[in-house]
Amino acid sequence: MTLFVHVEEDSMESALQALIPRLLNTHDHKIINHGSKDKLLKTLPARLKGYAAWNAPDLRILILVDRDNDDCRVLKKQLEDMASAVGLSTKTSPAQDGTFKVVNRIVVEELEAWFFGDVPALARVYPGIPLSLEKKAGYRDPDAIKGGTWEKLLKVLQEAGHYAPAERLPKGEVARKMAPQLDLAANRSASFQHFHSGLLALIAKQ
Repeated sequence: MTLFVHVEEDSMESALQALIPRLLNTHDHKIINHGSKDKLLKTLPARLKGYAAWNAPDLRILILVDRDNDDCRVLKKQLEDMASAVGLSTKTSPAQDGTFKVVNRIVVEELEAWFFGDVPALARVYPGIPLSLEKKAGYRDPDAIKGGTWEKLLKVLQEAGHYAPAERLPKGEVARKMAPQLDLAANRSASFQHFHSGLLALIAKQ
Protein backbone atom coordinates (compact mmCIF):
# COMPACT_ATOMS: atom_id res chain seq x y z
CA MET A 1 0.00 0.00 0.00
CA THR A 2 1.17 3.52 -0.84
CA LEU A 3 -0.19 6.46 1.11
CA PHE A 4 -0.03 10.08 -0.05
CA VAL A 5 -0.73 12.66 2.66
CA HIS A 6 -1.53 16.24 1.68
CA VAL A 7 -0.99 19.00 4.26
CA GLU A 8 -1.00 22.78 4.16
CA GLU A 9 1.99 23.78 6.27
CA ASP A 10 5.32 22.87 7.83
CA SER A 11 4.24 22.10 11.38
CA MET A 12 1.68 19.50 10.28
CA GLU A 13 4.33 17.91 8.09
CA SER A 14 6.68 17.80 11.09
CA ALA A 15 4.00 16.25 13.29
CA LEU A 16 3.06 13.60 10.74
CA GLN A 17 6.68 12.64 10.17
CA ALA A 18 6.59 11.37 13.74
CA LEU A 19 2.97 10.19 13.94
CA ILE A 20 2.54 8.23 10.72
CA PRO A 21 5.42 5.75 11.25
CA ARG A 22 3.87 4.92 14.64
CA LEU A 23 0.65 3.95 12.85
CA LEU A 24 1.72 2.52 9.50
CA ASN A 25 4.54 0.15 10.41
CA THR A 26 5.96 -0.87 7.01
CA HIS A 27 3.54 0.92 4.67
CA ASP A 28 5.13 3.38 2.25
CA HIS A 29 3.99 6.96 2.56
CA LYS A 30 4.79 10.40 1.22
CA ILE A 31 3.82 13.73 2.78
CA ILE A 32 3.12 16.55 0.32
CA ASN A 33 3.38 19.98 1.95
CA HIS A 34 1.62 22.61 -0.16
CA GLY A 35 2.90 25.55 1.86
CA SER A 36 -0.50 27.11 2.56
CA LYS A 37 -4.16 26.23 2.74
CA ASP A 38 -4.95 28.30 -0.35
CA LYS A 39 -2.30 26.49 -2.40
CA LEU A 40 -3.51 23.09 -1.21
CA LEU A 41 -7.10 23.82 -2.20
CA LYS A 42 -5.99 25.28 -5.54
CA THR A 43 -3.69 22.43 -6.59
CA LEU A 44 -5.55 19.48 -5.07
CA PRO A 45 -7.99 18.95 -7.99
CA ALA A 46 -5.11 18.36 -10.41
CA ARG A 47 -3.39 16.05 -7.91
CA LEU A 48 -6.56 14.02 -7.45
CA LYS A 49 -7.07 13.81 -11.21
CA GLY A 50 -3.57 12.36 -11.50
CA TYR A 51 -4.28 9.79 -8.80
CA ALA A 52 -7.51 8.79 -10.52
CA ALA A 53 -5.69 8.31 -13.84
CA TRP A 54 -3.04 6.22 -12.09
CA ASN A 55 -5.78 3.90 -10.75
CA ALA A 56 -3.40 1.85 -8.62
CA PRO A 57 -5.37 -0.65 -6.49
CA ASP A 58 -3.20 -0.06 -3.40
CA LEU A 59 -3.27 3.76 -3.59
CA ARG A 60 -4.55 5.65 -0.54
CA ILE A 61 -4.85 9.44 -0.03
CA LEU A 62 -5.21 11.38 3.22
CA ILE A 63 -5.97 15.11 3.10
CA LEU A 64 -5.60 17.27 6.22
CA VAL A 65 -6.75 20.89 6.26
CA ASP A 66 -7.11 23.31 9.19
CA ARG A 67 -10.60 24.63 9.72
CA ASP A 68 -9.36 28.08 10.79
CA ASN A 69 -12.42 30.33 10.47
CA ASP A 70 -14.15 28.28 7.78
CA ASP A 71 -17.43 26.45 8.16
CA CYS A 72 -16.36 22.86 8.78
CA ARG A 73 -19.21 21.36 6.78
CA VAL A 74 -18.63 23.63 3.79
CA LEU A 75 -14.89 22.92 3.79
CA LYS A 76 -15.46 19.17 4.07
CA LYS A 77 -17.95 19.23 1.20
CA GLN A 78 -15.43 21.14 -0.91
CA LEU A 79 -12.86 18.39 -0.39
CA GLU A 80 -15.40 15.63 -0.97
CA ASP A 81 -16.58 17.25 -4.20
CA MET A 82 -12.99 17.43 -5.50
CA ALA A 83 -12.60 13.67 -5.08
CA SER A 84 -16.04 12.89 -6.49
CA ALA A 85 -15.37 15.03 -9.58
CA VAL A 86 -12.56 12.69 -10.68
CA GLY A 87 -14.23 9.46 -9.59
CA LEU A 88 -12.30 8.78 -6.39
CA SER A 89 -14.27 7.16 -3.58
CA THR A 90 -13.98 8.60 -0.08
CA LYS A 91 -14.71 7.33 3.41
CA THR A 92 -17.76 9.58 3.47
CA SER A 93 -18.89 8.43 0.00
CA PRO A 94 -17.45 4.94 -0.53
CA ALA A 95 -17.79 2.75 -3.60
CA GLN A 96 -20.71 0.32 -3.81
CA ASP A 97 -18.57 -2.42 -2.29
CA GLY A 98 -17.71 -0.18 0.67
CA THR A 99 -14.11 0.50 -0.33
CA PHE A 100 -12.54 3.94 -0.60
CA LYS A 101 -9.25 5.57 -1.51
CA VAL A 102 -9.54 9.03 0.06
CA VAL A 103 -10.03 10.29 3.60
CA ASN A 104 -10.64 14.01 4.10
CA ARG A 105 -10.07 15.35 7.60
CA ILE A 106 -10.52 18.84 9.05
CA VAL A 107 -8.17 19.82 11.87
CA VAL A 108 -10.22 21.84 14.37
CA GLU A 109 -9.16 24.60 14.77
CA GLU A 110 -5.44 24.06 14.20
CA LEU A 111 -2.78 21.43 14.83
CA GLU A 112 -2.08 22.87 18.27
CA ALA A 113 -5.49 21.58 19.45
CA TRP A 114 -3.99 18.08 19.21
CA PHE A 115 -1.30 19.10 21.68
CA PHE A 116 -3.84 20.57 24.10
CA GLY A 117 -5.59 17.19 23.78
CA ASP A 118 -2.71 15.51 25.60
CA VAL A 119 -1.75 17.70 28.56
CA PRO A 120 0.40 14.94 30.16
CA ALA A 121 2.52 14.92 27.00
CA LEU A 122 2.72 18.72 27.07
CA ALA A 123 3.91 18.57 30.68
CA ARG A 124 6.57 15.97 29.86
CA VAL A 125 7.95 17.95 26.95
CA TYR A 126 7.59 21.35 28.63
CA PRO A 127 8.14 21.09 32.39
CA GLY A 128 6.13 23.57 34.41
CA ILE A 129 2.82 23.05 32.63
CA PRO A 130 0.33 21.83 35.26
CA LEU A 131 -1.58 18.61 34.64
CA SER A 132 -4.65 20.45 35.91
CA LEU A 133 -4.66 22.54 32.71
CA GLU A 134 -7.04 20.14 30.99
CA LYS A 135 -9.64 20.78 33.71
CA LYS A 136 -9.50 24.57 33.52
CA ALA A 137 -12.32 26.49 31.89
CA GLY A 138 -11.37 27.30 28.33
CA TYR A 139 -9.14 24.24 27.92
CA ARG A 140 -11.51 21.36 28.62
CA ASP A 141 -12.40 21.00 24.94
CA PRO A 142 -9.18 21.29 22.90
CA ASP A 143 -11.14 21.91 19.70
CA ALA A 144 -13.12 24.82 21.14
CA ILE A 145 -10.34 26.98 22.60
CA LYS A 146 -11.13 30.64 22.06
CA GLY A 147 -8.74 33.35 20.93
CA GLY A 148 -6.59 31.31 18.56
CA THR A 149 -5.19 27.87 19.43
CA TRP A 150 -1.52 28.55 18.76
CA GLU A 151 -1.76 31.88 20.54
CA LYS A 152 -3.17 30.19 23.64
CA LEU A 153 -0.51 27.48 23.50
CA LEU A 154 2.22 30.12 23.33
CA LYS A 155 0.69 31.83 26.36
CA VAL A 156 0.60 28.56 28.34
CA LEU A 157 4.18 27.73 27.38
CA GLN A 158 5.45 31.17 28.31
CA GLU A 159 3.70 31.00 31.67
CA ALA A 160 5.65 27.78 32.26
CA GLY A 161 8.92 29.51 31.34
CA HIS A 162 9.30 28.53 27.69
CA TYR A 163 9.74 30.66 24.55
CA ALA A 164 9.66 34.05 26.25
CA PRO A 165 9.71 36.71 24.87
CA ALA A 166 8.67 35.21 21.49
CA GLU A 167 5.67 36.82 19.82
CA ARG A 168 4.83 33.77 17.72
CA LEU A 169 4.81 30.09 18.54
CA PRO A 170 7.70 28.18 16.92
CA LYS A 171 5.19 25.76 15.45
CA GLY A 172 7.64 23.45 13.72
CA GLU A 173 9.79 22.99 16.81
CA VAL A 174 6.77 22.35 19.03
CA ALA A 175 5.37 19.82 16.53
CA ARG A 176 8.67 17.93 16.33
CA LYS A 177 8.86 17.72 20.11
CA MET A 178 5.22 16.93 20.80
CA ALA A 179 4.23 14.44 18.09
CA PRO A 180 6.44 11.56 19.31
CA GLN A 181 4.98 11.95 22.81
CA LEU A 182 1.26 11.99 22.00
CA ASP A 183 -0.89 9.19 23.36
CA LEU A 184 -2.68 8.08 20.20
CA ALA A 185 -5.59 6.43 22.01
CA ALA A 186 -6.22 8.89 24.83
CA ASN A 187 -6.00 12.27 23.07
CA ARG A 188 -8.96 14.44 24.10
CA SER A 189 -9.12 16.31 20.78
CA ALA A 190 -12.05 15.02 18.74
CA SER A 191 -10.36 16.16 15.52
CA PHE A 192 -7.27 14.13 16.45
CA GLN A 193 -9.39 11.05 17.04
CA HIS A 194 -11.17 11.58 13.70
CA PHE A 195 -7.74 11.79 12.04
CA HIS A 196 -6.56 8.68 13.90
CA SER A 197 -9.62 6.56 13.12
CA GLY A 198 -9.73 7.80 9.54
CA LEU A 199 -6.12 6.86 8.91
CA LEU A 200 -6.59 3.41 10.44
CA ALA A 201 -9.66 2.84 8.27
CA LEU A 202 -7.78 4.05 5.19
CA ILE A 203 -4.90 1.62 5.62
CA ALA A 204 -7.05 -1.31 6.69
CA LYS A 205 -7.32 -4.11 4.15
CA GLN A 206 -10.19 -3.32 1.80
